[in-house]
Amino acid sequence: MRVLHIVTGLASGGAERQLHLLLRHLPSHQQCEVLALTNPGTVAAALRADGVTVHHLDMRGNRDLGALPRLVRLVRAGRYDLVHTHLYRAQLYGRLAARLAGVRAVVSTEHSLHAGVIEGRPVTRGVKGLYLAAERLGCTTVAVSRQVAQTLGSWGVPPARIELIPNGIDTGRYCLPPAERAAARRRLRAELGLPEGSWVVGGVGRLVPGKRFEVLVEALAALDPATRLVLVGEGPERAALERRAVGLGIRERLVLTGERDDVPELLAALDVLAAPSTAETFGLGVLEGLAAGLPVRHSACPALDELPPRAAPQARRIPSEPAAYVAELRDLRHLSEHTADPLPHPPAVGHYDIARVAADLGALYDRLARA
Repeated sequence: MRVLHIVTGLASGGAERQLHLLLRHLPSHQQCEVLALTNPGTVAAALRADGVTVHHLDMRGNRDLGALPRLVRLVRAGRYDLVHTHLYRAQLYGRLAARLAGVRAVVSTEHSLHAGVIEGRPVTRGVKGLYLAAERLGCTTVAVSRQVAQTLGSWGVPPARIELIPNGIDTGRYCLPPAERAAARRRLRAELGLPEGSWVVGGVGRLVPGKRFEVLVEALAALDPATRLVLVGEGPERAALERRAVGLGIRERLVLTGERDDVPELLAALDVLAAPSTAETFGLGVLEGLAAGLPVRHSACPALDELPPRAAPQARRIPSEPAAYVAELRDLRHLSEHTADPLPHPPAVGHYDIARVAADLGALYDRLARA
């Protein structure tokens, strides 16, 4: 089976990294290629390093209608059995191009949808109308959480067209042997300029308003001077976060790593993962922190909300306010100041293992291709 994944871009965001991970674990008879409409970033390089063919459409913007015939020609020439689209722009153009090229099996994954927000942007009447029109061109929309599935249903997408398949994590990638983890911790702390004996809070994700990393910057100013904040990711909020840190007199305690493809190793350099976003549709970063053996403080994680509390005892949900994070992080530092050993994997990590998720998606592909 030949499968083409069409994605808006391939920068190092949650949806893009999830696509990369899935392609490593889908059944071997499903031969996948990837097409980025724009911005073939670090994930494109990682995919190519894995031997995956990556196409770049070089689309100039949302209204670059000239990209559509180019996309149709590429899909038709590839003789794909199934097309799978990811993220709003790719969903619009990809579904239409697949239908025009004669592909009957068209799937889309909805990674980031709330009742009034999609991918961090307000949902206008026009945005919603285009979304629903494009949805009808597909066969199935995959929701990454019950929250997303419920939103799709409230928008009028028929339940029979919604498939719940959550995101997954490569559990083994985060479970480093003790000696390897200790070496990675020492090496990366030195690389990031973290002083000996510092206590390190980390956040992972794109530097965009919805992630609310400014909450952690504000909290950092009230924490012990030996505390450092490491933010792993890139985005338009970088300059604003830097300015805020300068204004608070803590710029030397804030480390911005930019895009990285070694997140599992970077997590080993942290003492706690903090996720102040209130607009998550899954909470992949929270699960990655748990898989790395870190205590986690978060403000939204639908993936954990769908499981009993005992599934992740080292994770706690708190308000997305600086004062709440200050109080929790102070308590955590007191409890963990004598050890850097990782915590055991909670049941939630096994529940969302990528092998299970990829098997479910592969079975969906087979079912749709036979229909």
